[in-house]
Amino acid sequence: MSGAAPAAAAPRGFGGRLRAVLAMIAFPHTLFALPFALFGTMLAAREATPPGWPGWRALALILGCLVTARSAAMAYNRLVDHRLDAENPRTAGRHLPAGLLSRAWVGGFVIVTATLFIALATLLGPLAGKLAPFALAWLLGYSHAKRFTVASHFWLGLSLAIAPIGAWVAVRGTLAGAPWLLAAAVLLWVAGFDLIYALQDAAFDRARGLYSLAARLGAQGALRLAALCHLGMLLALAGLGVQQGLGLPFHAGLALAAILLFWEHRVVRGGELARIDLAFFRLNSWVGVTVFAAGALAILLA
Repeated sequence: MSGAAPAAAAPRGFGGRLRAVLAMIAFPHTLFALPFALFGTMLAAREATPPGWPGWRALALILGCLVTARSAAMAYNRLVDHRLDAENPRTAGRHLPAGLLSRAWVGGFVIVTATLFIALATLLGPLAGKLAPFALAWLLGYSHAKRFTVASHFWLGLSLAIAPIGAWVAVRGTLAGAPWLLAAAVLLWVAGFDLIYALQDAAFDRARGLYSLAARLGAQGALRLAALCHLGMLLALAGLGVQQGLGLPFHAGLALAAILLFWEHRVVRGGELARIDLAFFRLNSWVGVTVFAAGALAILLA
């Protein structure tokens, strides 16, 4: 999802290639899903002592699953899209089309991280282990979605929405009582900002016949749909706050998140592509952090 160009020189040695592949998959952007996974973890463990603490082992395994699943999915996306990336001026400088990494090396990285994800999920418990292959298949399937469905933005949203549900299963060992409203909020949040981000490639996607709502609807239509998604996210989170009895601290944080989302849409109004990085990489990342901080505070003060 990042269009940042890699360094010009091909990396050398295992360490150099590993650093290159982590740059290729924009590893720091794992933070987008992290707040909601942690929020789901705290909701699941809120009756523990102390409240919201699932234990170091469970927390480490949950974080390990999040990192390995996201890494496998992003590397697979770059592998599947390397020819399209080479044809797109915005992405032609990425590692694979620029020849800085080989497809074999990236494919090996996908296999290793996917295997680690399954192994870590299995250590979390029987249900987590059984569901992990299906979750992984969905995550990898996103890379093909734009080739056959305009719902690809929502496919990506559901991919990240798995995080809080997976955290719940990891702590509780069951899907019963899972925070589905939190998952719905994540789905709509991600779909909304992916619609905004996809505006950068709307002309390319349209020319190549790819299934992108940004290409189908145009800038104004995509921005309106993104705004509806983010409104739905806020409503889902408000419902979650009432359902879970999170009280004033959570709803105050939700109000701040709403302001950030409003600001995000203001900076890209009119389809101003030059400002998408500000909306996507800065403001949007703070939305997740704000919601988590408000939820964590509400749980700890309960």
